[in-house]
Amino acid sequence: MPEIEINLISGRTIDQGVSMENGKEKLAYRNACGIIELDDVEFKKLGAYRNTNVRVTSEYGSVIVKAIQATQGPHPGLGWIPMGPWANAVVDPNTYSTGMPTFKGTPVKVEAAADEPVLDAIALITQECL
Repeated sequence: MPEIEINLISGRTIDQGVSMENGKEKLAYRNACGIIELDDVEFKKLGAYRNTNVRVTSEYGSVIVKAIQATQGPHPGLGWIPMGPWANAVVDPNTYSTGMPTFKGTPVKVEAAADEPVLDAIALITQECL
């Protein structure tokens, strides 16, 4: 199964903010934040279609998210996951006394995981805390 290596970045999005207003336990929040934006070059290397679930793995953890086409760019070699539980599962948990993880430049591997579900926020947080 093909696997790509990219650098992960994260930040806030408008869709994330709108969905948070309705509740982080809602499907809209998962759909806004349980994603990774990839460049077309990365989709070709991965051998996957847009809107396919993928496993993103770093030295800190692993998470299933939906791979969508990048909304900015092109930026080959980069992936974007909005800040939240899905990004938190794979970024360095050390906050270096700032209270926030480092959301920029985390090396990750991405592979297709079409048969695995993207968990909602509560299920993901519960899984991460066990």
